[in-house]
Amino acid sequence: MKNEINKNNDELAAIGIGAMIVFIALILVAAVAAAVIIQTAEKLQQNAQATGDDTQEQMSTKVILLSTVIETTTSLFSTFELAPGSEAISSDGIGYVVVCDAGGANAVYAEGSFTGATVHTGTGAGGGAIPLSPGTTYVVSLDITGCSPASNVDNILVISVTGGGNTYEELQYGSSPAVGDVVV
Repeated sequence: MKNEINKNNDELAAIGIGAMIVFIALILVAAVAAAVIIQTAEKLQQNAQATGDDTQEQMSTKVILLSTVIETTTSLFSTFELAPGSEAISSDGIGYVVVCDAGGANAVYAEGSFTGATVHTGTGAGGGAIPLSPGTTYVVSLDITGCSPASNVDNILVISVTGGGNTYEELQYGSSPAVGDVVV
């Protein structure tokens, strides 16, 4: 009888050690899974933060065109302001391109900067770069030499802010463009 009791005790100990090994293995698997989940969540948070920062930078400093009219056959007169929440920027940090023929490699366009912008009330540097702030309305004359207004032709105006966003507008000249016509 003593032999049988010892044999049974040996079997119970082996079962206990096997259960302990399985338990430790489960803890290790759970720890690895938790580390992977935490690492993935951290990476997703970092990507979301970077995307949010990029979006804020792109959207925060942007030009809003209030009105654009034909000033002469080679210039447009635009009234604009910075988007709400924008940072102050110098007028020479804003550039524009008017694309009047996107026909392949020989595209025709006019480009320049907002260096000559002035405050809408008529005060300002008048020809030089001035600081622009959100909440203030400004005016600027855009030189479009090479992209004169033409009947039933729509051109694209792209305004880019250094370190900020872009504004796209379609210049709609209509059937008989004339000085003073509103195109945006």
